[in-house]
Amino acid sequence: MADNPPEAERLGPVRGELLASLHRTQEELGYIPAEAVSRIAKDLKISETDVYSVITFYKAFSLKPRGKRCVTACVGTACHVRGVSRVVDELSRTLGVAPGETTKDGEFTLETVNCLGCCAIGPVVVVDGEYHGQVTPQTAPGLVKAKAAKP
Repeated sequence: MADNPPEAERLGPVRGELLASLHRTQEELGYIPAEAVSRIAKDLKISETDVYSVITFYKAFSLKPRGKRCVTACVGTACHVRGVSRVVDELSRTLGVAPGETTKDGEFTLETVNCLGCCAIGPVVVVDGEYHGQVTPQTAPGLVKAKAAKP
């Protein structure tokens, strides 16, 4: 085990610089393209594998362009037992994309996460940072349509 220290320990002080660089890139471009991964790895003198491992660990980072608006459905246990799979199916049908994809017009990205930490009000859907609890397949399309109507 001593030969393979945890990632945070192995990257040491570089980890803070890495996270800052990834956040800046994500903010500027809306995602982190392969060219940026290569540049960041070179600048920080770490492997691209280390950079990718951090990007894929944190849900805040994306390797693909995201839409202007993000629709995130919790698929954790509490939401699952309350029927979130039907909610996700309805959101997918309404937006015309599968989870993890972005609409052709670049307006919406549909995502799922394992837990949002508000199990008591599940199923939970977050649209542009606004939490909606006890979402049903019938109410889900309205959440998206309400955001689409706002400039």
